[in-house]
Amino acid sequence: MLLRQNLNDVYLFVVAVEHQGFSAAAKRLNLPKSTISKRVAILEKKLGLTLIHRSSRSFVLSEAGKLFYQHAKNAVDEFRYAEENLLIQQQEPSGVVRLSASVPIAQYLLSDCLPELAERYPKLLLQVEVTDRYVDVMSENFDIVIRSHFQPLPDSGLIQRVLKNDKIIAVAAPAYLMKSSPIHTPEDLLKHEGIWPELQMNPWHFQNINGQKEIVRPNIRFVANESEILKGAAKRGLGITLLPETFCMNELSEGSLIHVLPEWSAGSVTTSLLMLTRRGLLPSVNITADFLVEKLKT
Repeated sequence: MLLRQNLNDVYLFVVAVEHQGFSAAAKRLNLPKSTISKRVAILEKKLGLTLIHRSSRSFVLSEAGKLFYQHAKNAVDEFRYAEENLLIQQQEPSGVVRLSASVPIAQYLLSDCLPELAERYPKLLLQVEVTDRYVDVMSENFDIVIRSHFQPLPDSGLIQRVLKNDKIIAVAAPAYLMKSSPIHTPEDLLKHEGIWPELQMNPWHFQNINGQKEIVRPNIRFVANESEILKGAAKRGLGITLLPETFCMNELSEGSLIHVLPEWSAGSVTTSLLMLTRRGLLPSVNITADFLVEKLKT
């Protein structure tokens, strides 16, 4: 189906509204004021509606004009965004991109891929702050913040892009399992030593592929609020701990840790990338975000 309206006329209308008048729009576009006014009048004639109430002193949208502007602006913005992306693809990213990531994310997810990104784009300067504290993207001038969470994040007005969904699994050292009673169901963990991230943490919630659920609380043997220490304690044979699967892939592969109860999972953790609206961001920020999503996607 052919469009009934000239898209250039729609664009001129949007720019005129954005600049609150034909004179300012003409100056912005370096076109005669009469040209813009004439093209908008032609648009109104084709629509059969008055979009703008004009006088020598006022420039006011009609109700129809307000409605048309909302939809027209969205369309124009999409064209602008498409054009921007085409230009981005022709440019080499440069400048500073500031990222914030929690300690586990930096250790297990970013330590390899960010150097690869920097190597790919020599003019790109990545500045990474590793911290577990709350970070305000806008007030602290971060371009990208990466965090893990167990529940959906609240709507903060930021773009949220999921990087990874990770199963949480129970792991233990072979030596510990050899000297301990067999584990066939989560209930068997009640006879075992647990390595916990918090002293007052809730019980462990397990679910299998059939939807069966069990809640258990192993004995507290060791407590640490840092993943590397939890993993190290498990490797030393102190007991069983829960970790995101990604965090212990190497140990599982080499055999220094064993996946306990492989038919069961203890929930999941989501890692998300947060940033301001994509429109208006520097090409380097968009490219960094797209690279991380592609590299770390589930």
